[in-house]
Amino acid sequence: MSKLNVGILFGGLSEEHPISVKSAREVAKSLDTEKYEPFWIGITTKGDWRLCDGPGEGWEDAGSRPVTLSPDRSVHGLLVLEEGGYEAIRLDVVFPVLHGQLGEDGAVQGLLELAGIPYVGCDVQASVVCIDKSLTYTVVQAAGIRTPDLKIVQGDEAVDADALTYPVFVKPARSGSSFGVSKVTGPDELAAALADARQYDSKILIEGAVVGREVGCAVLGNDPDLFTGEVDRVDLSHGFFRIHQEKSPETGSENSTFIVPADITDEERTLVQETAKAIYRALGCKGLARVDTFLTDDGQVILNEVNTLPGLTSYSRYPRMMAAAGLPLSEVIDRLVPLALQGAR
Repeated sequence: MSKLNVGILFGGLSEEHPISVKSAREVAKSLDTEKYEPFWIGITTKGDWRLCDGPGEGWEDAGSRPVTLSPDRSVHGLLVLEEGGYEAIRLDVVFPVLHGQLGEDGAVQGLLELAGIPYVGCDVQASVVCIDKSLTYTVVQAAGIRTPDLKIVQGDEAVDADALTYPVFVKPARSGSSFGVSKVTGPDELAAALADARQYDSKILIEGAVVGREVGCAVLGNDPDLFTGEVDRVDLSHGFFRIHQEKSPETGSENSTFIVPADITDEERTLVQETAKAIYRALGCKGLARVDTFLTDDGQVILNEVNTLPGLTSYSRYPRMMAAAGLPLSEVIDRLVPLALQGAR
């Protein structure tokens, strides 16, 4: 049986560039090269595309070559740019190991749709809706699932700080990994929080704080056949959960640990998993997503956010939850690739 040519995109232009590189390194460790022929395409922080040997140190140089993904369906893959011409490489499927803007917001997905190349993960529509938390909440509310109270702030729109009920969370509408997120406990903190969030997006959300346990659920598959990993719980010592904000996240967080499986009842675990699947379906997700929620003491599940290309690093929640359910990252990849090929148009 011949190997599948798999293009693996990593890096990217978002603030989550370093996280994407770390995720790609874990994929490299878990990818079965007896089944797949990997083509590593790193996107630099300047937006240059480089075909390289892998996501190791110095991938931007060390013999890497400029490359582009052709939207021409007759190419169905890469054009490696060379002096005096180019070399075409056909790809069977692409795994976009990209996080944040221009990675999981539908931009790369749209390019792959034009090229006619199957790809891992959510399609354009689901990616667009899930990257914008205000759109996510609108769809999920329509499905009868609770979300935090929300105020949308556009551009430089003024906000009456005295009209809010504190505490609130101020966050960019279309960012990830807690970049630009602040907990605001009073009116005097609001201006600084808005300024911080505006570094990442012109559309800002002010959310009412939810009292509950932070729990997550990893979902894998295409509707109706969905598999969920073990539920995890974020155990906070102080402050709020800010993933990927630590100087050395591999050695642990300064204020949080993860309990996998979550220390909740069997009934609560089932409720969280079923609600996560309902959210996944309502948003039209495919392939994989991590659904983060709050579990209240009165037994309600409230959506926090949905990550359509969750981190796959050594310390990331998605692979931990899947591994706890008996599915290591190598097997997750072996399921994602056929799912992408099934959904090809």
